[in-house]
Amino acid sequence: MDETPQMLRRGDAALALPRLGGMARPNGVVIVSEHFWAFAGTDGSLREGTMPKPPEIVHSLPLARGLVRLGASLSPMFKRSGVAPPKERLLILFAILAPIGFAFLPSPWSTIGGVSISLLLLFTILRGRALHLHGAEHRAIAAAEERRLASTWQGTAKPSRFSPRCGTNFAALALPVTFFADRVLPIMPAFWSPLVVLVLSLALTMELWRMVQKSSSKLWQAFLVPGLALQRLTTREPRLEETQVALRAVAAVLARELS
Repeated sequence: MDETPQMLRRGDAALALPRLGGMARPNGVVIVSEHFWAFAGTDGSLREGTMPKPPEIVHSLPLARGLVRLGASLSPMFKRSGVAPPKERLLILFAILAPIGFAFLPSPWSTIGGVSISLLLLFTILRGRALHLHGAEHRAIAAAEERRLASTWQGTAKPSRFSPRCGTNFAALALPVTFFADRVLPIMPAFWSPLVVLVLSLALTMELWRMVQKSSSKLWQAFLVPGLALQRLTTREPRLEETQVALRAVAAVLARELS
């Protein structure tokens, strides 16, 4: 007997729920909390794991805390028992590190290389049903935040498929931050400079993203507009069965968090 509906009703009644995040895969949805992750497959499968636990002191260190959080968000992909096959893990790692090498290429080859890798990565991540499952992931997380998990499972509620915490929003912020850092930061030309610029840009973007998510000011919220607009391309309206895939992952994480 499927216990997911019962767990979702329990989540709706809980006084407090953990903050959830996630990612869509071509064959399922990953949902993560600070402590646990779960992957629900479109074939009915379910895989679970624990999130890494960085030292407490890291959470109080500007820049470092953002990089640690970014790395932790990718852990369900890169663990041996994770959701990405070995070849895909290598491709994603290559896409992350390739911009360092492209920085040494003359223009316009560096730009062409960067765009090509980005398109390849997007095709890999968003192939198959991933666009619909991406929308389902956002809907399931919004349902938890709005305490409408049970009604969303039944299809009587449809929370938004757009999310202010989506990685698309992070990417939309990272591009201008990296462009600015590459041209303004006073780093002398050296072999390691592109790596320093990349790491520092990601850390600065995470700090900016953190402030945007904590603030209710319309000025800060304006930083989310480009990412939310991009989500019209990176998500599709999910069908009920796709939303239920994401909700099964939510229920698995909540079952461990509320136990």
